Amino acid sequence: MAAVAGSAAAGSRLETAAPVDSSSKRGWTEHETETIEVDEDLASELDDESGDASSYATSLASSVVDYPFEHGRRYHAYRAGRYSRPNDELEMYRLQLMHNAVTTLIHGLYVAPVDKNKTRRILDIGTGSGIWAVSIADDFPDAKIIGNDLSATQAEFVPPNVRFEVDDVEDPWVYPAKFDWIFCRYMAASIYDWPKLMGQILENLNPGGYAEFQDFNLTYYSEDGSLTPTHALREWIETLTGAADSLGRDSNPGSKLEGWARAAGFKDVTHRRYRMPIGTWARDRTLKEAGAWNMLQVLNGLEGLSMRLYTAVLGWTEEEVWVLLERVKRDLADPGVHALFELHVVYGQKPE
Repeated sequence: MAAVAGSAAAGSRLETAAPVDSSSKRGWTEHETETIEVDEDLASELDDESGDASSYATSLASSVVDYPFEHGRRYHAYRAGRYSRPNDELEMYRLQLMHNAVTTLIHGLYVAPVDKNKTRRILDIGTGSGIWAVSIADDFPDAKIIGNDLSATQAEFVPPNVRFEVDDVEDPWVYPAKFDWIFCRYMAASIYDWPKLMGQILENLNPGGYAEFQDFNLTYYSEDGSLTPTHALREWIETLTGAADSLGRDSNPGSKLEGWARAAGFKDVTHRRYRMPIGTWARDRTLKEAGAWNMLQVLNGLEGLSMRLYTAVLGWTEEEVWVLLERVKRDLADPGVHALFELHVVYGQKPE
């Protein structure tokens, strides 16, 4: 989930910038000496460029692919109701936009110091569209990559070292061999029991293997006071995350990942926190580009992120949701709103 904004008055600036080491007093590292500046001139923001089906380990039975439709959108059939977002092409496109935003922000696909020469089995849990698994296959041609998800929505034609499975990561794991690297991202508002999941990940790693988590705190805020409680954008995200939290799905897991990883028994746990701008208002080019992708993904995801939670959990009518979303779009188009949220990246090793 994400959102947007634009520019601001000349000379305004925010006194911090991108990622974080948890040992830092202020928390922010990597671009510690930089500032997030509001760009008054948006004219030069961004360039225009900013195995097959048989490889599925789970049988694609009708109970898996007979997807239900609600509000004109398609949803998971396997363990229906476990996940509140759609699984149709529009959602896969949104996930691609989010992939672009995150990889731009962290300058790549991953952060953990994984040794390519020793990594032979990789698991991508909650793979979604499968874009990360397919992308990592090029960097790790000698590794076998497995991606699992509640839906079989990944591409059929993939690199020979990639395969996808339909599975629920919160069920008991039954893999015949352990992994050298387990990767997990975008699980905010999706997991019931994070400590249990951490334990399953640790148990299924080889000694010395890495786990990496990339996840959000989906609380929108501004550092200059430009996003206020009166904005529909703030109302929307607080209502949305409140509905997810009421179902036991933590919408702000990012800042808690480090504690969960340490409690599970991982060693050498490292925590970095990144500001994710919502829109193109930041002067720094990396933050501006990440913010642009972020704006696109929220604009493309407003309906899909909202409709099931607002109607099924909160009891809103579909018409009431659309009225709110129209107000949210007006806030997203307001160049004076400099909203952002946080991406947290945490990795650690299984003890030898």
